[in-house]
Amino acid sequence: MNIVSRESCYDITVVGAGIVGLSTAWQLVQRYPNRRILLVEKESKVGIHQTGHNSGVIHAGVYYAPGSLKADFCQQGAAATKAFCTEHQIDFDQCGKLLIATNDLEKERMQALFKRCEENGLEVIQLDQDELKEREPNVKGVGALFVPSTGIVNYRHICEKLAELFVKAGGELRLDSSVVDLEESHERVAVTLNNDLINTSYLITCGGLMADRLTKMLDIPTDFQIIPFRGEYYQLPAKHNTLVNHLIYPIPDPDLPFLGVHLTRMIDGSVTVGPNAVQGWKREGYGRINIDLRDIWDMVRFPGFWKLLKNHWCTGLVETKNSWHKPGYLAQVRKYCDLVELDDLQAYPAGIRAQAVMNDGSLVHDFLFAQSARTLHVCNAPSPAATSAFPIGEYIINKLDKQMVSV
Repeated sequence: MNIVSRESCYDITVVGAGIVGLSTAWQLVQRYPNRRILLVEKESKVGIHQTGHNSGVIHAGVYYAPGSLKADFCQQGAAATKAFCTEHQIDFDQCGKLLIATNDLEKERMQALFKRCEENGLEVIQLDQDELKEREPNVKGVGALFVPSTGIVNYRHICEKLAELFVKAGGELRLDSSVVDLEESHERVAVTLNNDLINTSYLITCGGLMADRLTKMLDIPTDFQIIPFRGEYYQLPAKHNTLVNHLIYPIPDPDLPFLGVHLTRMIDGSVTVGPNAVQGWKREGYGRINIDLRDIWDMVRFPGFWKLLKNHWCTGLVETKNSWHKPGYLAQVRKYCDLVELDDLQAYPAGIRAQAVMNDGSLVHDFLFAQSARTLHVCNAPSPAATSAFPIGEYIINKLDKQMVSV
């Protein structure tokens, strides 16, 4: 029998030091200052995976169904993120977003988005072609929606500050510590790490790309699996740093699962193009060619994966073609900005979207949680999870409060 020392016993343990895990851990030490709280992360730094590979946008909540967790959390989170950055002197820029309609069909879809913004209580301004040209001389379109509350930030900087504040408030952060096994009993949860064995009264997992594997360790019944999608970006050369004044987004096709390629001003002054959405064959595959046999084996055994491919095979082929054929990728950008040339598409790190897919092949579009008596798991937290990290953390802690009462 493994003996766990008193020093390895905790009141609450959080797994995963992306921005959602860090936000949750930081808020935990504030709510429970006298409890032992541990945050474990398998990497040597915080914010390495989804948080550190996104486009850095502070989203306003344009696309999300009124009353959904995404819609509520995004607006609350945008305000909380800006307030946190202001308090801790982290650079951000509320530059605003333009959603560009390039034809009559997109102009019709734009009206539906305008209504959605109104339903969600967002400030939004409709622009005609001349008004768009006045705001963005280098962008073409027949109309646009301007959402002024959208901003940009470096989320890694927020993560580093959250980690600092968490430790300063008495929390314990363990890096290079991956979860090997989990075992829940009536009294506690035993967490086997690669370098230790700990006991914790309650466990919260914010595992991102590994979310489904963490729930499976505890045999929690779920009917989803994480399917990775690569989001590939290019960076434009410095001569294009003033190409656009706002974030430039397309009007999305409601029949497609992802938004499409856009031009993004970054907080460091550069401009990126992307992301696309390509089927990934490795959950943490950020290079050009990425294969992981375990990840592939898990996918091909999952019925939802094949149903997803059947439902979106045409889109998948186009995305894959454009991933390997830069002129195809460029055509998506030139739809609303002619000044970008093929040679302007310079290498930039890819990101991976941890997308929960159900057994029937449907994508989980909202945040998804699972729980047992002593554990709570964030199963799906795609964009705008970074924007929404503060209210997600509060939501998790409120659910934990109820668990503590019931156990």
